[in-house]
Parts: sequence; structure tokens; C-alpha cells
Amino acid sequence: MEIVLNGVISGLVLAILVGPVFFTLLQTSIERGFLSGVFVAIGISVSDSLYIALSYLGLSGLFNTPQFQVYLSYIGGFIIFCFGVYYLFIKSRKKIDFGNIEHVKERSPYRLMAKGFIINGFNPMVLIFWIGTISVATGELGYTTNTKAITFLATIVVTVFTTDILKAKLADKLRVVLTPAIVKFMNIILGVVMLSLGVKLLYSAQLGVV
Repeated sequence: MEIVLNGVISGLVLAILVGPVFFTLLQTSIERGFLSGVFVAIGISVSDSLYIALSYLGLSGLFNTPQFQVYLSYIGGFIIFCFGVYYLFIKSRKKIDFGNIEHVKERSPYRLMAKGFIINGFNPMVLIFWIGTISVATGELGYTTNTKAITFLATIVVTVFTTDILKAKLADKLRVVLTPAIVKFMNIILGVVMLSLGVKLLYSAQLGVV
């Protein structure tokens, strides 16, 4: 029970962090509906699970090397920067018609999951979080057996996924009181956040510091 409780607490800490993933989830749910937000949340959870698996399998030593972090920052920074450009200069200028919501919803679930996977997975801070979490789990908390560690980490992922679903549901409900102007403003905010993070990651990679 203590393992699950610690996992829930750690998951809630990760869930309340505000960043590109948070704004992406809200923006998608508002514009395309609750189910679309769920698919983005699935992509986020898949990328988290992949990092956990790789880190737990003993690849954290490779992930912790400065060279790997620099390469990941270059790749992630470029991808997130491109997303930022799209939302700030293209998406924010598109006309939003809530009266034609069925058309707005049309998008492949695989594309939505890929969207969540890419934005979450190519952020080096996410990788660093999971490496740190696994270190704490096996060190300070003493979860040295596979059962304890997997239970702890799985609880975190489930907690984050559950809160993401709640965020998507809340955003979907808010759509009835939002105007196209507000949605446009949210796309601008999302673009600015992603552009800022992309520039920061590219700058950090240039300096060799993540």
C-alpha cells in the first residue's frame, strides 16, 4: 500500500507540471473533443513507459552521458521548435468553427497518439525525470525487487494518465463556454511555450549543457 501511495504522490507531482504537454492536451481536447484528448494522453503514457523500460533495463548510464543529452536536446529542441512555429504562425490563424465540430474532430487516432508521444518523448526533461525517479525508487525508497519497482513506476504512469484524462474531460466541457478568439489565444500561448522550450533546448545543446 505504501508503494502505491508513493507512486500516486509522484504521479500527481508530475501531472501538475505545466509545460508543452499540458497545453497540447488542453488545446486538442478543446478543439477536437474528449476522445482526441484521450488519444494524446495515450501517446504521452506510451513515451513515459518506453523511457521507464529503457532506464530500468540498465540504459540509464547511456542516457546520462553528456553526449547523448546534447544529441537529444538538438533533436527534441528542433521538433518542439517546429511545433511552436506551427501553432504560433499557422494554427492560430486558422478559423475555428464550433458549429462544425464533427469536421474538426476528424483526425487519425494514430496521429493524435504520435503527437503526444513526440512532444513528451523528445523533451529531455522527461527522460531526466524518469532516470531520477528510478534512482530514488531503487535507492532511497529501497524498491530493489522487480515487483516493488514495477508497481511503483506503473502507479506513477497510471496516475499521470488518469489526471490527463480528467484534464481532457474538463477541457472538453469548457468548449461550450469558449469562443474562437479564446481558442486562438490558447494556440498562440501553446506556440510561444513550445518555441521558448525549443530555443532553450537548442541553446543548451549548443553549450553542451542540458
